[in-house]
Amino acid sequence: MDIQPTLRKIDDFQQRRRWLAFPFAVFKKFGDDQAGNLAALIAYYGFFSMFPLLLTFVSVLGLVLRGHKGLQDSIVHSALRDFPVIGDQIARNIHSISGNGVALAIGIVGTLWAGMGVTQAAQNAMNKIWDVPRKEWPNFFKSRLRGLLMLAILGTLTIGATFMSGLSTSGGPAAVMAVLGIAGSLLLNLALFLLAYRVLTVRHLHRGDVFPGAALAAVIWTAMQGLGGYYVTHQLKNASNVYGTFALVIGLLVWLYLGAQITLLAAEINVVRVNGLWPRSILQKPPLAEADRRTMTRGAKVEERVHEEDVSVSFDEGASESRRAGNPGTSGDPRISVAPDSAKPEA
Repeated sequence: MDIQPTLRKIDDFQQRRRWLAFPFAVFKKFGDDQAGNLAALIAYYGFFSMFPLLLTFVSVLGLVLRGHKGLQDSIVHSALRDFPVIGDQIARNIHSISGNGVALAIGIVGTLWAGMGVTQAAQNAMNKIWDVPRKEWPNFFKSRLRGLLMLAILGTLTIGATFMSGLSTSGGPAAVMAVLGIAGSLLLNLALFLLAYRVLTVRHLHRGDVFPGAALAAVIWTAMQGLGGYYVTHQLKNASNVYGTFALVIGLLVWLYLGAQITLLAAEINVVRVNGLWPRSILQKPPLAEADRRTMTRGAKVEERVHEEDVSVSFDEGASESRRAGNPGTSGDPRISVAPDSAKPEA
């Protein structure tokens, strides 16, 4: 029984309806970019970067807020509140770098450098999903500067979260204070994603380009802050029976991976919307949708690694029709050819 006609009807149905076509295109782009693997890399580097970065953060706070232990503790608590249950355990094992003068400065710079792996992984992921050719990715020094800028944004918003938390716990009706706390967290998360989505890629983007994805990511992340405690507690409870003390590691990795996936999926919303990469076809067979062609072309051009390299893409759908009819022929997949700039016709 040939199900192709039925699948084609379903495909035509979803392509004609924006409320179906746009989400499908987002999830398909997420899969095309292997964004799940990119999220795993962010979680991996985030795990190994977290402790050096927290160590740096606590050490800098110790210098700036010397003699204000209560305020230091409040800010550190705000930095860890995104990690329900396990945040308190992490806080008990983080202590500032000791030393004076040059030794202290070297220690802080060293831990900061060790903790920048997560910013590099995030930049690579964002440039990948925005289809930025590799030859345009930032070099070693520029990428580190972007990473430092992202860390500065995180630190600033963490301090802002501390004051927002103090506002929500001040005197007043409990319900009103709770609403203020949630609203404050939502606004801070929105600011974080608006800035992160622009800083982490070399693609020049306006605030309006990233707002839809940033808004969705902020809402989901705020909900995770409120409801994630149950999820992580459940994971730790089940993992503790098998892995014992390693359950903390598992819980932290689960939380980081979930956060990375949400961040990238929301970013894909911006990519699909800004570049008009929808509607997409369910069937990877001719006739391909125009958005499929653009997506494949953009994905192929990501592999341009030097400025003298130019990747061009063509589609031979006639060969696919011939092959389905039983005649051998060339592949109907995108054909990629590489030519130096000198081979291009003059403008």
